Amino acid sequence: IGIIDKKDCRILSKKLPNDLDMVLNTLKPFKRKIKGVVVESTYNWYWLVDGLMDKKYNVHLANPSQMQQYSGMKYTDDKWDSFWLAHMLRLGILPEGYIYPKDIRPIRDLLRKRMMLVQQRTAHVLSLQRMVNRNTGQKLKVNEINKLNEKGLETLFSDNYLVMSAQSDNEVIGFLTSQIDTIEKAVIKEVKLRYSFEKLLTVPGIGNILGITIMLETGDMNRFQEVSNYSSYCRCVSSKKVSNGKKKGENNKKNGNKYLAWAYVEAANFMRRYCPQARSWHQHKAAKTNQIVATKALSNKIARACYFIIKDQTEFDPKMLFK
Repeated sequence: IGIIDKKDCRILSKKLPNDLDMVLNTLKPFKRKIKGVVVESTYNWYWLVDGLMDKKYNVHLANPSQMQQYSGMKYTDDKWDSFWLAHMLRLGILPEGYIYPKDIRPIRDLLRKRMMLVQQRTAHVLSLQRMVNRNTGQKLKVNEINKLNEKGLETLFSDNYLVMSAQSDNEVIGFLTSQIDTIEKAVIKEVKLRYSFEKLLTVPGIGNILGITIMLETGDMNRFQEVSNYSSYCRCVSSKKVSNGKKKGENNKKNGNKYLAWAYVEAANFMRRYCPQARSWHQHKAAKTNQIVATKALSNKIARACYFIIKDQTEFDPKMLFK
């Protein structure tokens, strides 16, 4: 903890464990004069920000990816960083992150858990597909993999060890599927799309779960002044540094919301199945680049379209997106 006054004089510097009562007791003598408290946005900020806000402190969540250190410093540590955060807050130049409402955060995190389970299930499906292809030469589709049972695996493989390996993948896939279904039922039962987000369901490829995911991860759309800000937050914008037509490096690829990036890529994969215009555009783009770049470009178009759908409360029009 570092506390400074309006003249940047250091009033207090103290290292504390992750104990809310100790933090509050340390700040208590200064509570009446404290104008604001800065908490750096790390992976474990929930307990501290919530505890300070409950005690009516004016809390600011610092965005580390946008902060710049003073280039003249040779040595920095946590003690110096705490005073630097307070200094930027005093000057009004602190880059801030979004403090998501406490009451909705558990549902959002539950959907994040679902995304992790979906990715793990996909890994096991691909593992089983590769095993079948490697040992039998057959190429099974995802639907065929999901229908496999113990007898089906025994007919595919003659070796007992291969059968055992395939059964382990198959059982994990079944377990993960049941967990994903349970989470989806719980979320749909508890959460409904807010009025401003209902129009998302008019987008081909966005159903209830993806719509709720986008709603919860986006939060208040009014915090994005321009569509480019939202597209960048969704990680749909290239991070390349280009000068005179040549690549000079990379900016921070991880700046933004990885869950929204995943959601819009999922929407792109579904849209090109069910929307002829999207399929045609994707094929044309893939012919010039490749499948991955084309899918990411389509996800960017969907993210930009969703921004205006939510802002203007209009339904999805493929003619506007694929002119």
